Amino acid sequence: MGRGVGRIRVLVADDHPLYREGVTRAIRERPELELVGECADGRAAIAQIGELVPDVAILDLKLPSLSGIKVLTALGDADSPTRVLMLSAYNESALVYDAIAAGAQGYLLKDADRRTICDAVTAIARGKTVFTPDLHDGFAEQIRAHRYDERPRLTAREREILSLVGEGRSGPEIARLLFLSPATVKTHLQNIYDKLEVSDRAAAVAKALREGVLH
Repeated sequence: MGRGVGRIRVLVADDHPLYREGVTRAIRERPELELVGECADGRAAIAQIGELVPDVAILDLKLPSLSGIKVLTALGDADSPTRVLMLSAYNESALVYDAIAAGAQGYLLKDADRRTICDAVTAIARGKTVFTPDLHDGFAEQIRAHRYDERPRLTAREREILSLVGEGRSGPEIARLLFLSPATVKTHLQNIYDKLEVSDRAAAVAKALREGVLH
């Protein structure tokens, strides 16, 4: 696919072929947008985003192999410049909060019309944050709930790593499982220790379980 001058380069990741076809067709019909890739699962999304570096990636929250949230955290670990619009069939404000906290610039329900999705892509490419209008109140409540929650706040990636630590996985094992470098895992672990105010793995897991950070 050739690159159009000044156009917003977009990748679509969704495992439902008919839905993905509808979104990609809408993108092709918008003169300011250029479809550069599409795929059906999370691992392929990470690979294609790394190779194609689109301006905006449209991700299904429930992608196979790696969820949209896990793709987001992987992109954050890699310092990817690609902005993300998350699409979901679920309108729970907690999911919106988790997506935005993980780095998404937008969150829309999958029943949004194609024009709304394309408009959101354009807005996100210009640095704006977009999320589905009917979740404004619930999202605000979720932010307030997190503001007054005294439990340590770990990112989705940090919780994932700490969960693997709780399973007895070593640093190199965690790095292989999550497609990270050992140095990145060590950095995450140190951040976890700092947030939990502990100095080793066993204490981190124990405190996270005690305070409800891990379940």
